[in-house]
Amino acid sequence: MAAPISVRLDDKVREELEAQARARNIGLSTLLREIATEAARQAKRRRIREQTEAVGRYVASNPEAKEFYEFWGTPRIEGL
Repeated sequence: MAAPISVRLDDKVREELEAQARARNIGLSTLLREIATEAARQAKRRRIREQTEAVGRYVASNPEAKEFYEFWGTPRIEGL
């Protein structure tokens, strides 16, 4: 569920954002929503990449984990 939030901007930042919004023919709140949404998406992707890298480092350094991924993590055509 969406909920309104309040953001305090200094005058120069607000003027710049309003100019960007006018240039795109959208309102300031729409521009801020788009900026926030994209930032959240990028943060989520970055977090996923970092977690994936941590798993990769763990698997590379742990023989039991490496064996598990070699058996279960590799698609095989055998038996089809």
